[in-house]
Amino acid sequence: MPVVKKTVVSLPDDLVFSVNDLAKRQGMSRNELYAVALAEYLARHRDADVTSKLNEVLADEPSGVDPALRAAQARSVGSGGLR
Repeated sequence: MPVVKKTVVSLPDDLVFSVNDLAKRQGMSRNELYAVALAEYLARHRDADVTSKLNEVLADEPSGVDPALRAAQARSVGSGGLR
């Protein structure tokens, strides 16, 4: 079982009311909803960080199709495609 840490967070009333409502409709506790929401938020930003790093690494790489591959593709299409 994972270790659980308690924390105190101050939130605006309207957000708390929305959380309470959604948690009730989803059949989960507020704690579960907060944990799921934070996990999704963190995952989304982790993915954005990975995308950003990949874009940075690949920025100087050519993005076109190799001319030899393009010629082979053209010959394949011109001869009726792959068989």
